Amino acid sequence: MNTQGNTYTFLYAAIMVVVVAALLSFAAMSLKPMQDKNVEVEKKQNILSTVNIGLDAGDQDNKMKYIEDLYAKYIVDSYIVNTKGEKVEGDAFTVDMSKELAKPNDERKLPVFVSEKDGNKNVILPLRGKGLWGPVWGYIALEADYSTIVGASFDHKSETPGLGAEINTTAFESQFVGKKIFDEQNKFVSVSIIKGGAPKGDIHGVDAISGGTITSNGVDAMIQECLGNYVTYFKQHQK
Repeated sequence: MNTQGNTYTFLYAAIMVVVVAALLSFAAMSLKPMQDKNVEVEKKQNILSTVNIGLDAGDQDNKMKYIEDLYAKYIVDSYIVNTKGEKVEGDAFTVDMSKELAKPNDERKLPVFVSEKDGNKNVILPLRGKGLWGPVWGYIALEADYSTIVGASFDHKSETPGLGAEINTTAFESQFVGKKIFDEQNKFVSVSIIKGGAPKGDIHGVDAISGGTITSNGVDAMIQECLGNYVTYFKQHQK
Protein backbone atom coordinates (compact mmCIF):
# COMPACT_ATOMS: atom_id res chain seq x y z
CA MET A 1 0.00 0.00 0.00
CA ASN A 2 1.45 3.35 -1.04
CA THR A 3 0.85 5.38 2.12
CA GLN A 4 3.23 8.12 0.99
CA GLY A 5 1.26 8.60 -2.23
CA ASN A 6 -2.03 8.67 -0.32
CA THR A 7 -0.66 11.17 2.16
CA TYR A 8 0.50 13.41 -0.69
CA THR A 9 -2.91 13.20 -2.37
CA PHE A 10 -4.79 14.08 0.81
CA LEU A 11 -2.36 16.91 1.60
CA TYR A 12 -2.65 18.31 -1.91
CA ALA A 13 -6.46 18.15 -1.78
CA ALA A 14 -6.53 19.85 1.62
CA ILE A 15 -4.26 22.66 0.42
CA MET A 16 -6.39 23.17 -2.70
CA VAL A 17 -9.55 23.37 -0.62
CA VAL A 18 -7.99 26.01 1.64
CA VAL A 19 -6.63 28.00 -1.32
CA VAL A 20 -9.91 27.91 -3.25
CA ALA A 21 -11.89 28.85 -0.12
CA ALA A 22 -9.55 31.78 0.52
CA LEU A 23 -9.87 32.99 -3.08
CA LEU A 24 -13.66 32.75 -2.98
CA SER A 25 -13.78 34.59 0.34
CA PHE A 26 -11.51 37.33 -1.01
CA ALA A 27 -13.61 37.67 -4.16
CA ALA A 28 -16.83 37.87 -2.13
CA MET A 29 -15.39 40.54 0.16
CA SER A 30 -14.02 42.51 -2.78
CA LEU A 31 -17.30 42.44 -4.68
CA LYS A 32 -19.60 43.16 -1.73
CA PRO A 33 -19.28 46.97 -1.82
CA MET A 34 -20.16 46.95 -5.52
CA GLN A 35 -23.06 44.56 -4.95
CA ASP A 36 -24.38 46.70 -2.09
CA LYS A 37 -24.15 49.79 -4.29
CA ASN A 38 -26.07 48.07 -7.09
CA VAL A 39 -28.83 47.11 -4.64
CA GLU A 40 -28.98 50.69 -3.34
CA VAL A 41 -29.23 52.21 -6.82
CA GLU A 42 -31.85 49.68 -7.93
CA LYS A 43 -33.95 50.56 -4.88
CA LYS A 44 -33.69 54.26 -5.71
CA GLN A 45 -34.70 53.53 -9.30
CA ASN A 46 -37.77 51.58 -8.12
CA ILE A 47 -38.83 54.42 -5.81
CA LEU A 48 -38.47 56.95 -8.62
CA SER A 49 -40.35 54.80 -11.14
CA THR A 50 -43.40 54.84 -8.87
CA VAL A 51 -43.82 58.54 -9.62
CA ASN A 52 -42.91 58.09 -13.29
CA ILE A 53 -39.33 59.35 -13.02
CA GLY A 54 -36.81 57.18 -14.80
CA LEU A 55 -33.90 56.85 -17.15
CA ASP A 56 -34.01 58.25 -20.65
CA ALA A 57 -32.70 56.08 -23.47
CA GLY A 58 -29.51 58.11 -23.72
CA ASP A 59 -28.56 57.86 -20.07
CA GLN A 60 -27.60 54.18 -19.91
CA ASP A 61 -23.83 54.78 -20.00
CA ASN A 62 -23.86 56.63 -16.67
CA LYS A 63 -26.85 54.83 -15.24
CA MET A 64 -25.82 54.65 -11.59
CA LYS A 65 -24.79 58.30 -11.31
CA TYR A 66 -27.84 59.46 -13.22
CA ILE A 67 -30.23 57.57 -10.94
CA GLU A 68 -28.51 58.93 -7.85
CA ASP A 69 -28.75 62.47 -9.26
CA LEU A 70 -32.46 61.99 -10.00
CA TYR A 71 -33.06 60.63 -6.51
CA ALA A 72 -31.27 63.58 -4.89
CA LYS A 73 -33.28 66.00 -7.03
CA TYR A 74 -36.78 64.56 -6.72
CA ILE A 75 -36.87 62.77 -3.36
CA VAL A 76 -37.04 65.80 -1.10
CA ASP A 77 -37.68 64.08 2.22
CA SER A 78 -37.82 60.67 3.89
CA TYR A 79 -38.64 59.60 7.41
CA ILE A 80 -40.09 56.77 9.50
CA VAL A 81 -43.47 56.65 11.23
CA ASN A 82 -45.09 54.08 13.49
CA THR A 83 -48.64 52.74 13.21
CA LYS A 84 -49.84 55.68 15.34
CA GLY A 85 -48.61 58.03 12.64
CA GLU A 86 -45.85 59.39 14.86
CA LYS A 87 -42.41 60.09 13.45
CA VAL A 88 -39.66 57.94 14.94
CA GLU A 89 -35.89 58.04 14.64
CA GLY A 90 -34.05 56.15 11.92
CA ASP A 91 -33.11 56.09 8.25
CA ALA A 92 -36.14 55.29 6.08
CA PHE A 93 -33.97 54.03 3.23
CA THR A 94 -32.34 51.28 5.29
CA VAL A 95 -35.51 49.86 6.86
CA ASP A 96 -35.92 46.15 6.06
CA MET A 97 -39.65 45.65 5.49
CA SER A 98 -39.44 41.86 5.77
CA LYS A 99 -38.15 42.28 9.34
CA GLU A 100 -40.62 45.01 10.23
CA LEU A 101 -43.64 43.00 9.10
CA ALA A 102 -42.50 40.12 11.31
CA LYS A 103 -42.82 42.40 14.37
CA PRO A 104 -46.01 43.10 16.34
CA ASN A 105 -48.05 45.81 14.64
CA ASP A 106 -47.31 48.50 17.21
CA GLU A 107 -43.54 47.96 16.95
CA ARG A 108 -43.24 48.37 13.20
CA LYS A 109 -41.14 51.10 11.59
CA LEU A 110 -42.80 52.38 8.42
CA PRO A 111 -40.76 54.31 5.83
CA VAL A 112 -42.17 57.32 4.00
CA PHE A 113 -40.48 58.88 0.96
CA VAL A 114 -41.63 62.27 -0.32
CA SER A 115 -41.14 63.26 -3.95
CA GLU A 116 -41.66 66.66 -5.53
CA LYS A 117 -41.91 67.30 -9.26
CA ASP A 118 -43.39 70.33 -11.01
CA GLY A 119 -44.67 71.61 -7.67
CA ASN A 120 -46.58 68.41 -6.87
CA LYS A 121 -45.68 66.40 -3.78
CA ASN A 122 -46.39 62.69 -3.45
CA VAL A 123 -45.70 60.17 -0.70
CA ILE A 124 -44.15 56.86 -1.69
CA LEU A 125 -44.61 53.82 0.54
CA PRO A 126 -42.86 50.44 0.46
CA LEU A 127 -44.67 47.11 0.18
CA ARG A 128 -43.60 43.55 1.05
CA GLY A 129 -45.53 40.29 0.80
CA LYS A 130 -45.62 36.72 -0.46
CA GLY A 131 -46.27 35.43 -3.96
CA LEU A 132 -46.61 31.87 -5.18
CA TRP A 133 -42.93 30.89 -5.03
CA GLY A 134 -41.31 33.57 -2.91
CA PRO A 135 -41.40 37.19 -1.76
CA VAL A 136 -42.98 40.00 -3.73
CA TRP A 137 -42.41 43.68 -3.05
CA GLY A 138 -42.89 47.14 -4.46
CA TYR A 139 -43.92 50.74 -3.88
CA ILE A 140 -47.12 52.77 -4.14
CA ALA A 141 -47.25 56.55 -4.47
CA LEU A 142 -50.20 58.65 -3.32
CA GLU A 143 -51.40 62.14 -4.15
CA ALA A 144 -51.76 64.87 -1.53
CA ASP A 145 -55.21 63.52 -0.60
CA TYR A 146 -53.51 60.36 0.74
CA SER A 147 -56.03 58.26 -1.14
CA THR A 148 -55.48 58.56 -4.91
CA ILE A 149 -52.73 56.37 -6.34
CA VAL A 150 -50.20 58.15 -8.54
CA GLY A 151 -48.25 55.06 -9.48
CA ALA A 152 -47.22 51.58 -8.43
CA SER A 153 -44.21 49.37 -9.05
CA PHE A 154 -43.86 45.70 -8.17
CA ASP A 155 -41.17 43.06 -8.35
CA HIS A 156 -40.59 39.47 -7.33
CA LYS A 157 -37.92 36.89 -6.72
CA SER A 158 -39.21 33.77 -8.43
CA GLU A 159 -42.74 34.06 -9.80
CA THR A 160 -43.65 32.09 -12.93
CA PRO A 161 -42.64 33.78 -16.23
CA GLY A 162 -45.67 34.76 -18.28
CA LEU A 163 -47.98 34.31 -15.28
CA GLY A 164 -47.26 35.69 -11.79
CA ALA A 165 -44.11 37.39 -13.05
CA GLU A 166 -46.39 39.79 -14.96
CA ILE A 167 -46.80 41.86 -11.78
CA ASN A 168 -43.78 43.96 -12.79
CA THR A 169 -45.09 44.84 -16.25
CA THR A 170 -46.47 48.22 -17.26
CA ALA A 171 -49.75 46.58 -18.28
CA PHE A 172 -50.41 45.47 -14.69
CA GLU A 173 -48.86 48.38 -12.79
CA SER A 174 -50.55 51.10 -14.87
CA GLN A 175 -53.99 49.88 -13.75
CA PHE A 176 -53.37 51.30 -10.27
CA VAL A 177 -53.01 54.90 -11.43
CA GLY A 178 -56.04 56.91 -10.31
CA LYS A 179 -57.45 54.20 -8.04
CA LYS A 180 -58.40 55.17 -4.49
CA ILE A 181 -57.64 53.42 -1.20
CA PHE A 182 -60.39 55.22 0.80
CA ASP A 183 -64.10 55.10 0.00
CA GLU A 184 -66.57 58.00 0.01
CA GLN A 185 -66.98 57.70 3.78
CA ASN A 186 -63.19 57.96 4.14
CA LYS A 187 -62.94 54.33 5.22
CA PHE A 188 -59.76 52.51 4.23
CA VAL A 189 -60.66 49.84 1.68
CA SER A 190 -57.29 49.42 -0.11
CA VAL A 191 -57.28 48.24 -3.72
CA SER A 192 -58.76 44.90 -4.75
CA ILE A 193 -57.13 42.74 -7.41
CA ILE A 194 -60.10 40.96 -8.92
CA LYS A 195 -60.01 37.61 -10.70
CA GLY A 196 -61.94 37.84 -13.97
CA GLY A 197 -61.53 41.61 -14.09
CA ALA A 198 -62.70 44.61 -12.10
CA PRO A 199 -66.14 46.05 -12.96
CA LYS A 200 -66.02 49.06 -15.25
CA GLY A 201 -65.70 52.25 -13.27
CA ASP A 202 -64.58 50.50 -10.07
CA ILE A 203 -62.26 53.05 -8.44
CA HIS A 204 -60.95 50.47 -5.98
CA GLY A 205 -60.41 47.48 -8.27
CA VAL A 206 -57.89 46.29 -10.87
CA ASP A 207 -57.75 43.20 -13.05
CA ALA A 208 -55.93 40.16 -11.69
CA ILE A 209 -53.27 38.49 -13.81
CA SER A 210 -54.72 35.74 -16.00
CA GLY A 211 -53.28 32.44 -14.80
CA GLY A 212 -51.53 34.13 -11.88
CA THR A 213 -54.27 33.96 -9.27
CA ILE A 214 -52.07 33.10 -6.28
CA THR A 215 -49.55 35.83 -7.09
CA SER A 216 -52.39 38.31 -7.63
CA ASN A 217 -53.85 37.34 -4.27
CA GLY A 218 -50.44 37.80 -2.69
CA VAL A 219 -50.09 41.31 -4.11
CA ASP A 220 -53.65 42.11 -2.98
CA ALA A 221 -52.86 40.98 0.58
CA MET A 222 -49.53 42.82 0.51
CA ILE A 223 -51.14 46.13 -0.39
CA GLN A 224 -53.94 45.65 2.15
CA GLU A 225 -51.55 44.90 5.02
CA CYS A 226 -48.78 47.35 4.22
CA LEU A 227 -50.96 50.36 3.46
CA GLY A 228 -53.19 49.41 6.38
CA ASN A 229 -50.28 50.10 8.70
CA TYR A 230 -50.29 53.75 7.56
CA VAL A 231 -54.03 54.47 7.99
CA THR A 232 -53.62 56.65 11.10
CA TYR A 233 -50.78 58.53 9.40
CA PHE A 234 -52.93 59.05 6.29
CA LYS A 235 -55.88 60.40 8.27
CA GLN A 236 -53.71 62.77 10.27
CA HIS A 237 -52.45 64.33 7.06
CA GLN A 238 -55.87 64.35 5.39
CA LYS A 239 -57.01 66.67 8.21
